[in-house]
Amino acid sequence: MEEADREVLLQAASLFPPPPGIRFAYGTAGFRYNGLLLSSTVFRVGVLAALRSLKTRSVTGLMITASHNPASDNGVKVADPGGGMLTQEWEPFADAIANAVNAENFVQLIDEFIKKQGILCGDTYSGVVLVARDTRPSGEELLSAAIQGIGAVKGVMAVDMGILTTPQLHWMVRSRNKGMPATESDYYMQLSSSVKILMSARPKVQKLGPHIEGVVVDGANGVGAKKLYTLQQFLEGIEVNIRNSGREGEGGLNDSVGADFVQKEKITPSGFGGDDVGKRCASLDGDADRLVYFYISSPEKKGVELIDGDKILTLFAIFIKQQLDSIYNQEKMESSPAVRLAQNPSNEECHSIALGIVQTAYANGASTRYLRELGLEIVFTSTGVKYLHEKATEYDIGIYFEANGHGTILFSEKLLLWLKAFNEELSSASTEQRRAVQRLLAISSLINQAVGDALSGLLLVEVILHYMGWSIQTWNTLYQDLPSRQLKVGFSVLYVLVSLWSFT
Repeated sequence: MEEADREVLLQAASLFPPPPGIRFAYGTAGFRYNGLLLSSTVFRVGVLAALRSLKTRSVTGLMITASHNPASDNGVKVADPGGGMLTQEWEPFADAIANAVNAENFVQLIDEFIKKQGILCGDTYSGVVLVARDTRPSGEELLSAAIQGIGAVKGVMAVDMGILTTPQLHWMVRSRNKGMPATESDYYMQLSSSVKILMSARPKVQKLGPHIEGVVVDGANGVGAKKLYTLQQFLEGIEVNIRNSGREGEGGLNDSVGADFVQKEKITPSGFGGDDVGKRCASLDGDADRLVYFYISSPEKKGVELIDGDKILTLFAIFIKQQLDSIYNQEKMESSPAVRLAQNPSNEECHSIALGIVQTAYANGASTRYLRELGLEIVFTSTGVKYLHEKATEYDIGIYFEANGHGTILFSEKLLLWLKAFNEELSSASTEQRRAVQRLLAISSLINQAVGDALSGLLLVEVILHYMGWSIQTWNTLYQDLPSRQLKVGFSVLYVLVSLWSFT
């Protein structure tokens, strides 16, 4: 850094002294803590996000959220240019600057890192960081700290995207870097147009199960409910009823509501009761990156029948396998679900479409057994979506979910190019093969390929259930979960506990 740039950064950092006696650690969720004690950390992560933009010469993102944590907590995390999480290679640097004892030490670390990484500050490239927050009370002040951190790095500007879900911000970063439309309205338009294609491709004759017509959504009193109301205005053919939307009298953020509460406790969230017996219900978490389904089987029972991330993954895998089988059956290829990429105008060589399912040790063993019985390839990674996401990229179609409801589907660029070319080749035909190709293309557009997204996931579940004519009860009978119990164990000092990947 030039001396003048260093002085600007030093003066800005001096306005955000770190709280004494606290050690921060950057993980899958970024940094999280009590929102009143995070200003220094958020400022410093703003600087990091700016440097990441300069290093990659791409748009990056910064999100202020603490997901399913209580409303008093908050957090901050960085979105890399591909829309995914901050590269693991930069996490030790994030830890180091967050825990720098004072502004001078912080600036020294920044200066050394810039030299080590060969980052050019203030050259012809102007860095951009998209910033957003959820609805937490501390969010506005912390967003200001982030913007000041970004602005303290020469040649980088912050673009305030307002209040968003975490997946929306990640989607925008990915879309901006791919040269695609990337506003909030573009997000809603892309999801709704994909839903329209998928709904129009349903079988014309089907017998709907009970309560198939609408889903009742627990919005966790968070930002997801707010955005789902907006998304509703773009949708046709899917009925969504929203509760726990954060309006006055509905309760607090994540307070006995939301995906984390329902999945861990397996009891009805606030706002649900005996009148909802048999209805198809879903819960988002606080920043709408997790999704679980449930139904109430009896008005006398407080517990729920949980449809967790494992069964959502299974539903997606069944549907995608059906589409691949439709292509396979008409092509008379050698094996299923591995389908050859034949007739590719740009490549005479045939390849296999690799469909992979990625889970962690938290997955219920019954789901793994069921998926293997379908002939699908299952692989396991360490716990944490950054590990699942990375593994899923190794497949042409990679589906990953954690039991907590965080997951998505990834499509390789090679496969998408082939599907588009094959769709054009079949343009004059009205066959199930072509419809299967179009469904896969629509799924790739509907699902958020940057990160797990409860809103896009919700819509894909609803589309598939309508397509199958399944009730939530039918869905739940795919397999019976093996007995399990998940508990939280508190530690006063988190960073002293380190687990091996094989433990999780």
